[in-house]
Amino acid sequence: MERKGRVRIEEGSGNVFADLGLQNPEEELLRAELVLQLVRAIHELGITQTKAAKRLGVDPAKISALVNGKLAGFSIARLLRFLTLLGRDVRVIVSARAAGRRRRGRGRLRVEAA
Repeated sequence: MERKGRVRIEEGSGNVFADLGLQNPEEELLRAELVLQLVRAIHELGITQTKAAKRLGVDPAKISALVNGKLAGFSIARLLRFLTLLGRDVRVIVSARAAGRRRRGRGRLRVEAA
């Protein structure tokens, strides 16, 4: 009988893009979260990807790509515009870093869906 090796489990950072070592992982996570909201909006409106594409003024293949996680070519600004075209209100809040976080370094990007 073949003996299997041990599997090492490593705790993630909470951002898969950072864990994979990608450049600008917070921006990548933000885009992914915006696409999730976009897909939810399409589902809640009960429209097809083709109808969504027409509303957004893009080729249906672009919507299919987004739904399948292919985010290349979609900026954060473009995704935000898509959300508003689907009837979503988008709010951008800039605030001071939370108490207890390091004074130096970068702030955070995140999406909070209401």
